[in-house]
Amino acid sequence: MTKTRNRRFPVALTADLLGADGKPKFADIGLSVLTSVPGVEAVSMGEFYPVVRPEQLQGASGAIVMDAGIDSRSVSESKDLLAIARFGVGYNDIDVAACTAADIVFFNAVGGVERSMAEATVGWMIALGHHFRMKDLLVRSGQWSLAPRFVGLELRDRTFGSVGFGGIARATVELLKGFGMSQPIAFDPFVDPALAQRLGVRMVSLEELMQQADFVSIHCPLNSNTRNLVGQRELALMKTTAFLINTARGGIVNEDALFESLEENRIAGAALDVFVGEPFDQPHRFGTLDNVLLAPHAVGLTHEILRDMGRVSCKGIVDIASGRRPNHVINPEVFDHPGFREKWKRLQL
Repeated sequence: MTKTRNRRFPVALTADLLGADGKPKFADIGLSVLTSVPGVEAVSMGEFYPVVRPEQLQGASGAIVMDAGIDSRSVSESKDLLAIARFGVGYNDIDVAACTAADIVFFNAVGGVERSMAEATVGWMIALGHHFRMKDLLVRSGQWSLAPRFVGLELRDRTFGSVGFGGIARATVELLKGFGMSQPIAFDPFVDPALAQRLGVRMVSLEELMQQADFVSIHCPLNSNTRNLVGQRELALMKTTAFLINTARGGIVNEDALFESLEENRIAGAALDVFVGEPFDQPHRFGTLDNVLLAPHAVGLTHEILRDMGRVSCKGIVDIASGRRPNHVINPEVFDHPGFREKWKRLQL
């Protein structure tokens, strides 16, 4: 591809990343990766909307979105938009088919989230097992004498079971190696059992996992195959002493079935970072239960994850602007589109 000089490559960022004043909302979102390349510049989309509006992408050659979605209307007027990066790994709110039809490459920030999310998962496992929440409440409410009701359990000799065995699950298994747990198990029909074996993990069916795991942790994407993957039937297979953790997406676990299981103490407890219909500004019904830990889709939000996701997203934008294919592309077929190839040649620096 022939390169030209002195071109601009504006990159529009959603308002939850870059304010209207051009200042980042967080200390480090990797923007130095963009600004170090002549011609590439970061611009704010202005006001935040749950779904990006078409006028917010006009004039942009690239875009980075955090919590905002992309639909067919978002990209309907984006003749010069070459690439969209998801500041994260989940993309159930991104219409990938619409991006492909508009000759836009879409990629996510795989590699930028694993450590923080793994730490959060392990932290929640310990907090659930040791009843941190209830012990904290006893002191705050002056009920010291009730401590013997909340005898906890260690991770030692317990079984970690992961529904999905991608990067976050693998990082979690690595962190758990020092706790003396039993061999971890996982359910993922897309993972080679030989690979899992090399990582010390035994692949099992979903039913086996629900029956055997002391900690069932959700680490798969939300799609038509995984929606309500864990429902009343699967929850009924869990041990009464087992815990469920969901840091993936709301909707993978059926909330009605889970609430009933927790309310009736059929399982020991749960930790939930994601919910159907999020975000919301009213107390959630799970907050009425004492055996649940909750977070507003932010349990893994650290300075490091923001930095690392930003660096991955920005590097992908720089790659496409420079004529290179970025990593972690979700719609690689777009590279075969004549319209995309023409646009790429015309816009790259």
